[in-house]
Amino acid sequence: MPAASSHVPLAERLRPRTLAEVIGQQHMLGEGMALRLAFESGQPHSCILWGPPGVGKTTIARLMADAFDAQFLTISAVLGGVKDIRDAVERAQAARDGLTAQRTILFVDEVHRFNKSQQDAFLPHVESGLFTFIGATTENPSFEVNSALLSRAAVYVLQPLSQDDLRQIVTKAQAIDAVPAIEAAAIDRLIAYADGDARRLLNTLETLAVAASREQLPEVTDAWLLKVLGERMRRYDKGGEQFYDTISALHKSVRGSDPDASLYWFVRMLDGGADPRYMARRLIRMASEDIGLADPRALRLALDAAEVYERLGSPEGELALAECVVYLAVAPKSNAVYKAFNAAKAFVKKDGTRPVPMHLRNAPTQLMKELDYGKGYRYAHDEADGFAAGERYLPDGMPDPGFYRPVERGLELRIADKLRELKKLNNQNN
Repeated sequence: MPAASSHVPLAERLRPRTLAEVIGQQHMLGEGMALRLAFESGQPHSCILWGPPGVGKTTIARLMADAFDAQFLTISAVLGGVKDIRDAVERAQAARDGLTAQRTILFVDEVHRFNKSQQDAFLPHVESGLFTFIGATTENPSFEVNSALLSRAAVYVLQPLSQDDLRQIVTKAQAIDAVPAIEAAAIDRLIAYADGDARRLLNTLETLAVAASREQLPEVTDAWLLKVLGERMRRYDKGGEQFYDTISALHKSVRGSDPDASLYWFVRMLDGGADPRYMARRLIRMASEDIGLADPRALRLALDAAEVYERLGSPEGELALAECVVYLAVAPKSNAVYKAFNAAKAFVKKDGTRPVPMHLRNAPTQLMKELDYGKGYRYAHDEADGFAAGERYLPDGMPDPGFYRPVERGLELRIADKLRELKKLNNQNN
């Protein structure tokens, strides 16, 4: 490692200086792609760079400033505030009004952490063209960026780096003698550990280089690497976009009756650090929303799995949750109760407050009985087959809404037959 650059972080030494040096994101930066065309147009435009950590958001913003010979200003929304925005505006005005009339690109890292008023502070200056705004975010800008600011900026979605991309970065680090020799199996483990994050890979390489130098290792072996890294932990934002995407994939795999995919996403969440208790709650929800009365045992099994986890904890209790995942995936599916419940809520919300029919009212006092509360009510248990054929239980004048429509699967096959028979008896007695 050259002494002159030993104090410069490896990530900075390998940072691309031209667009051609950028590794990954070819869906945007390749020939004819959207962001590449923006660079070649000579006209910078405000944009939001949305993607996970370590995929090149800051690098692309810096390259854009270089491409347009613009002053590059950066604000971290984690540490900054209105004062930093005001300072940036003053520096942009000074650059615009100076002898060289230089453009300014203002890069706001973690822009989603700014509140509404702070984000609004950029609007007049974006509109006036004082600076080109580039925001970087790991969160969905549809939810985290003000609609007014979002409407003035193009959104570019950056992807995690592929294994081939990360392998190229290792090769570049070795080319400048920043790291010692690394055996092939160790490189594979490093790439898996980085999990699409170039910054994480570079920081790990730098740490390994120091540790290997201290131990005077001629080569980084996989066994030594595993000892240094310990258990491989995935990058996982427990409260962010990736978290909700993964739970969505699990829910849809269960709904789609694919036990292998369901187990895969379930284990991915556990591997990423998701709370098994949260997973148990989601499984209970799936049992009631997507299986319902097609197999009522599913809800009981989900509750039992949650209880088993509470008793055993991790990792033993996770097996009960996995058993539940597989059962839910292969169980017959019905969202009939879920749809009926939502339809009933929507109806009640828009409908008036209909009075309870007299024959259905409670009559605990003599006065209520004299006022005909409960008069004419037919006690179902005293009727043939425990069913008061022809009796109505809806408010007077309300048509049958038909909220619940059982599907022809699982137990709901029998429920549907039962309801058809009861409807026939009602029609015969009306």
